[in-house]
Amino acid sequence: MAVERWKEIARDALGRRHPVAARQTHLQEAMAWLCRAQDATGTGGVSRSYALRWMPSHHRRGWLAAYPETTGYIIPTFIAYARLTGDEAYRARALRMASWEADVQMDSGAVQGGVIDFPASPAIFNTGQVLFGWAAGYRETGEARFRDAAIRAADFLVSAQDADGAWRRHGSRYSRPGVNVYDARTAWGLLEAHRITGEARHRDAAVRNLEFALAQQKPSGWFAQCCLDDDERPLLHTLAYTMEGLLESGMILEESRYVDAATRAAEALLRRQRADGGLPGRFDAHWRPQARFSCLTGDAQTAIVWLRLHAITRDARYFEAARRLNDYVASTQDLVAENPGIRGGIKGSFPIWAEYGSYEYLNWAAKFFADAAMLELAACTGPGVQRTGDDVAMTGSRCYA
Repeated sequence: MAVERWKEIARDALGRRHPVAARQTHLQEAMAWLCRAQDATGTGGVSRSYALRWMPSHHRRGWLAAYPETTGYIIPTFIAYARLTGDEAYRARALRMASWEADVQMDSGAVQGGVIDFPASPAIFNTGQVLFGWAAGYRETGEARFRDAAIRAADFLVSAQDADGAWRRHGSRYSRPGVNVYDARTAWGLLEAHRITGEARHRDAAVRNLEFALAQQKPSGWFAQCCLDDDERPLLHTLAYTMEGLLESGMILEESRYVDAATRAAEALLRRQRADGGLPGRFDAHWRPQARFSCLTGDAQTAIVWLRLHAITRDARYFEAARRLNDYVASTQDLVAENPGIRGGIKGSFPIWAEYGSYEYLNWAAKFFADAAMLELAACTGPGVQRTGDDVAMTGSRCYA
């Protein structure tokens, strides 16, 4: 594995990227990688990542333990891919993930922070993300177990919320303490829960948090208190979480203020797209780039937001920017590596040693890239894509060449 790590370091140091194939080829390989990540755990959950170096906090390298948070929102991606391809094996995998999530849910209703072999402690954001999976599982099967799990998780979020709509307790193991404005994506998760629970308290808690998030947005569209580790120069990843939460919540609630807030940030990022199609990994309050590396997860998420705005507005600028950004991420994906932990995976950062997900191929990077690829393929046929939760329900696409 040391040899593979040095090969990746050398490739990225030289700025070498891979040829870009047809979008569906990159999508197929990302989904195959996610299947291997699930199989590696032997539990039904999806491995956090494939690590090219020893991870002291995880006491291992290679495939890491299953990660409840991200397994939760990978579930709708597998359901969407099953619909796109007609391959029921992906639906079956998604339902195994949803069942595993119910098995490991904490007594409080919360989802634990970190990977499954860490000591269990409740985490707000992680709980919000698994709501996507349980809601999708319930819509697919009608199984009361998934609805019951969603109710318990949503009630935990309601009980932990502060009066101003923020969540300050029960932070993630990977984030600094305090307010996380990217919990707007947790609010979106609560709205997905509300769709299957019908409980007004779940919707009301989501709205309170979305209003709090709006109050943290600057006139430039940038969000304060919106990073895992540095609020002065937040990661594109967490900025994109916030855009996603506001945009999708705005569509569900038919509240234009939330959509407009996401659009302001998305427009600012359009103006920051580089000639190579990528985006910087961090930005300050004036949207000035604060990092030379690319946060590939944030790139894929931004492409999703742009494609969703294209579907809403039919503004071709969003589609073209997203296509270029998807090309950029695709150019970092190795489609021919012999190592199954590398082939088809998406790195945390480009170059691989940069600060976000260093030396790891992250399951959520692959998930968001797959979502972005499916949205792009669907957009090629015009209207015909509907987003429910993280579930991209798609018509057949003519853009397969």
